[in-house]
Amino acid sequence: MRTALTVLGAAALLMGLLWIGQGLGIVRWPASSFMIDMSAWSWRGALLAAVGVALILYARRRRQG
Repeated sequence: MRTALTVLGAAALLMGLLWIGQGLGIVRWPASSFMIDMSAWSWRGALLAAVGVALILYARRRRQG
């Protein structure tokens, strides 16, 4: 369970960072993405990244059992 939460949290964190980059126009990949330069996606990405960090921290503090 701990490993699954860590992997899920890492995936959410990375995806959130990608959304932030696309929303701010920093990451222009893929070039046809509808998310590029759309600030709403940077806010959604920040929220998703925060959830990912919370999952990782929760998994690290969770007792193995």
